[in-house]
Parts: sequence; structure tokens; C-alpha cells
Amino acid sequence: MDKAGAIGVFDSGYGGLSVFREIADKLPDYDYIYLGDNARVPYGPRSFETVYEYTLECVNHLFAMGCNLVILACNTASAKALRSIQQNDLPQLDSVKRVLGVIRPTTEIVGQYSKNGKVGVLATSGTVASQSYPIEIEKFYPDLEVFQEACPMWVPLVENNEHESPGADYFVKKHIDNLLGQSQDIDAIILGCTHYPLLINKIREFLPPDIQLISQGKLVAESLEDYLNRHPEIDELCSTGGSRQFYTTESTKSFDVKAKIFFGQEVSSKHLPL
Repeated sequence: MDKAGAIGVFDSGYGGLSVFREIADKLPDYDYIYLGDNARVPYGPRSFETVYEYTLECVNHLFAMGCNLVILACNTASAKALRSIQQNDLPQLDSVKRVLGVIRPTTEIVGQYSKNGKVGVLATSGTVASQSYPIEIEKFYPDLEVFQEACPMWVPLVENNEHESPGADYFVKKHIDNLLGQSQDIDAIILGCTHYPLLINKIREFLPPDIQLISQGKLVAESLEDYLNRHPEIDELCSTGGSRQFYTTESTKSFDVKAKIFFGQEVSSKHLPL
């Protein structure tokens, strides 16, 4: 029987901290370990094979730290690696451990936000290329029409703390116009990258007021709470105490400065060599 351990939260860099923040607010009593693979960011342009390899390596590190449940708080990792890890690796590694992603909690409920049956997705190039959102949405809402737009400049804007600057306006408006140009009937838009909630004020400036924006963090937190309630055998393997640990594969000094932008409070990280 595995010992109870912290819930692992993984991202290729900083964006997952926006999801972690919502999870920790919703479920504050659990212990958590956050791991950002900043040394190898960005994952978006990398191949499926490379993203899978990097993600599995980091998941295994979290398992080695005692985590029995790991959340891939990264759309690219969820899109390109989650299925392989769940189906091929976990049965061999440990049948008790679990790895969950951020795409399914969003796609399960997106139909509730659209009256016109037309949904937009703003995401990284890698997530768009994976077709994960259209594939997953079709499972739950086969009649929904999905339109996607890749926004390659949005992550750099956020990570360089330019997301609220006038210079961000051009890139935000450009991609919103591109998305709405595919269909004027889109009435709900998924922010399919964990960086994008930091751009939400800019995005709203260029969106018609009747279009609903769907941010993942709150939905993932609610989905995790529901999952633990439905799976008490997994809940028992998640330790409580309210501790928070942060690890990065890059410079801790740089990580701590930028992490505050996403997590909303001071962070003190440790370095994890790969």
C-alpha cells in the first residue's frame, strides 16, 4: 500500500501556477508539490514524442517525491502526453497512482456556456495542432462546432510581464479577430492555455460583451474536488497539512520572481536537476 503523499502539480513552466492557485484555494488542506520544467520550456512547439518524454520524466520525479496523484496543469502536456501516460505507463509503473489533465474538466462543461452551439478555443500552436479540444468536446457535445486560433505571442507577453501593456493590444486583438472571423456566432471561448487568464482584461477589451470567457483554473479545481469525493481510495493517498513546495528545473531566483505573477504571492523554490 502506497503511503499518503502530496498532490503533484506539473507544468512546463509558470502557467500551471494559475491553476495551482485555484486548486490550493479550493482545497487548502492538502499538501502540494509544484514542479515547473522551466529549463526546457516552451513545450508548445515540440513534437508529441518530446513532450511525452519530458512530461513522463517530470511525473516520475513527482512520484519519487511521494506523490500518488499528479495534475498536468499544462495544456500542451495534457494534449500530447496524458493519454500515453495513463494508458501505457501507469499500469506498469504503479496501478494505484493517477495522472489527470486540464483539458477534460473544461470540455465536460463547455456546452453549458454556449447557446449558439459554436465555441472558440484560444491556445498555443501545439495545443491547436493536437486537436485535443475538438476531439474531447465532441465526446460530450457532438453537435458543438469548435473553432481554434493559435496565439504564439501571448505566452511571451505574459512571461515578460507585458500582458497589461499597450504593446500587448495588437497581438491580443489580432488573434481575437482571427477567431471571430471564423464565425460571428461564437458565444463562448475557452482560454486553452494556463498563461491566458493573466490576459483576461485585455481579451475582454476586444471581445463583444455577450461572449463568455471560460478560464480553466476554477473548473480544474472543482473537477479535482469532485474526483477526490468520487474516489476515496485516491483521496486517502493524498496527505493533508497544507504544505506547499515549489521546484524548478531552471534558476530558482528567476522562477521565484516570475512565479509571483501567476501564483499571486511570494514563492520560494528549490532546484531539481534533471
